[in-house]
Amino acid sequence: MSGTMRAFVLTGPGAGGVQEVPRPVAAPGEVVVDVERAGVCGTDAEFFSGDMAYLRSGHTTYPLRPGHEWAGVVSSVGDGVDPAWLGRRVMGDTMIGDGTCRRCRRGRQHVCEARQEVGVRDGRPGALAEQLAVPASSLHALPDSVDPVLGALVEPGGNALRAANAAAVGDGDRLLVFGPGTIGLMVAMFARAAGAEVHLMGRSEESLRFARSLGFAHAWTEDELPDLPYDAVVDATNAARLPALAADLVEPGGRVVYIGLSATPSTLDTRTLVLDDVTAVGILSASPGLAATIEAYASGAVDPRPLVGATVGLSDVAAVLAGAYPAGPAPKVHVDPRLD
Repeated sequence: MSGTMRAFVLTGPGAGGVQEVPRPVAAPGEVVVDVERAGVCGTDAEFFSGDMAYLRSGHTTYPLRPGHEWAGVVSSVGDGVDPAWLGRRVMGDTMIGDGTCRRCRRGRQHVCEARQEVGVRDGRPGALAEQLAVPASSLHALPDSVDPVLGALVEPGGNALRAANAAAVGDGDRLLVFGPGTIGLMVAMFARAAGAEVHLMGRSEESLRFARSLGFAHAWTEDELPDLPYDAVVDATNAARLPALAADLVEPGGRVVYIGLSATPSTLDTRTLVLDDVTAVGILSASPGLAATIEAYASGAVDPRPLVGATVGLSDVAAVLAGAYPAGPAPKVHVDPRLD
């Protein structure tokens, strides 16, 4: 094996391609993973466009190697790592805390001030590559029933599961989800598995038809949305005006969950929350939901594989990020670095 590998590298807004880079070496406490699948995320597209907030805050700089939704096989381990990891199929947590701060000690490493983020913050190259190195402590083993496609859907699924859990809906409850993209549809899948009646609101008829093809009959544009009591509303969009609409539409005593991020600040009248006794929850990161997501996939309770509309090689990533790759109704694109 040569000392280099192929990886997708962003060199600036709108600029990036496949480069030969040094292969990672497992440092003490780390493993190297041969990547089988990696998902292309909206965050990656924001890095490509230059709109991602971390670029302005200084948490991330070009050049950068994106990719934080992945699955693969452990090919080497560093000092201090149990050799039993070798050959295991795994996925990994994106958020890597410093392990010493108060938040990390309380199990909240995903909001550690000094955290690294695989493929997102400086210091941790991402998974749009043939290999990546990650701490062994971030790994989650994948059972045989969770194939590489499902494995690379664990990270977005963990975010969605946390949002669905925060909505706290079940039998007899009605949930409204804004945004029938990858996260919104996954939220809908987890909520349906919990017994809730799920409604989805979107903009394009194509995305709504796709939602209906997955068994979500209640898929509407905003103008078509029926006047019904919604026990919870999840906003999985990037529209600055929709957080306020979520608070307006939810039933008094209900819950609104915010998992989407807009490019500009949203305005929300907190009097709406107070006077209607509404609980508002923000969701950042899949970290606390990864294990439960793997269990849901392994049991067959939730199967998001239909959301993957295409699997491409590294050389196609730039076109995908630029929106030029032919896309069907399924919202997720996966990358198999072995295809090129």
